[in-house]
Amino acid sequence: MKCEPSLIHRIKRAQGQLQGIANMMENETACMDIVTQLKAVRATIDKTIGLLTTNNLIQTIEKNNDIKLENIHDALELVVKSIK
Repeated sequence: MKCEPSLIHRIKRAQGQLQGIANMMENETACMDIVTQLKAVRATIDKTIGLLTTNNLIQTIEKNNDIKLENIHDALELVVKSIK
């Protein structure tokens, strides 16, 4: 699957956030502050999953001139799984 540069950027930003959180933990930062940052990373990852699966669906439809219902079903199933 071809990924947009913006999705890769989101993942790299999340990596940076996680490294910052590890530093916070090493420096014994307050638990509430760490949890706040973890929730921010989780939100970033959740958004990235949604965008990735949406792009997958779009690419599936675009690359298949004679689109099969099975292909759409598989792509939609991935979107639904990403929401859970």
